[in-house]
Amino acid sequence: MQLHLHLLSDSTGETLENIAKAALAQYDDVETMRHFWPMVRSETHLERILQEISQNPGLVLFTLVDRDIRRTLESRCRAMGLPAVAPLDAVNHALSNLLGQEAKARPGRQHTLDAAYFQRVDAIQFTIAHDDGVGEEEWEEADIVLVGVSRSSKTPTSIYLANRGYKTANVPIVVESPPTDTLFSLKNPLIVGLTTSADRLVQIRRNRLLSLNQHPETDYVDHDAVAREVSFARRMFGDREWPVIDVTRRSIEETAAAIITLVNERNLAKRDK
Repeated sequence: MQLHLHLLSDSTGETLENIAKAALAQYDDVETMRHFWPMVRSETHLERILQEISQNPGLVLFTLVDRDIRRTLESRCRAMGLPAVAPLDAVNHALSNLLGQEAKARPGRQHTLDAAYFQRVDAIQFTIAHDDGVGEEEWEEADIVLVGVSRSSKTPTSIYLANRGYKTANVPIVVESPPTDTLFSLKNPLIVGLTTSADRLVQIRRNRLLSLNQHPETDYVDHDAVAREVSFARRMFGDREWPVIDVTRRSIEETAAAIITLVNERNLAKRDK
């Protein structure tokens, strides 16, 4: 089935894209043609978009705070017999009732350069500078330290967490060269062990070597050797009583969500003391 999906936003449209992506993930065999229209802030701009919508009819999703532009879009879509949905309306209505105030009609207000924005920037810079065991003298400044064997998703998970505002370092676990004492003496960061099945790890590593045009028959991908690595890391995690997350069947987002939950639980426990 083919679907024309029109996304109209008076800001960057990032929120709208994420909503559409999450909703479409629930449906199979849908060929989606996305028409993305950011920064829609004038009737003139809207008129050009409406012409495109009439030529490619489909579902219209929008986040528009200007009442006149919104009213025009909704009435024209009704005339064309097309559904026009404002996915944030229900949330804003509930918040307005609970808070006893009207929402501010300010496009893109969530992108204001506030403290959280600069916190994310700092987190990203820190995380990039402390990838793969680098900069151990500054690990104490991290919010999270991820440890695990090679190709256990440490780096992509670290970057995702950094985008959520968490300073994240990651440290590889190598049997022949265990981490320095710095890792074991950390007080501030939450240290989380990432593990995975040996079978999955061998597959990922083999694909990695092939992509680099390297010989795929080394101890790096030998099943017994990899199994020993995973066991070595698990023993280390257990000895230190670090929380462990098995990433075998988790996406990066799911792994990061589990880690953030651990961080929140740790912070709550600290406050309750």
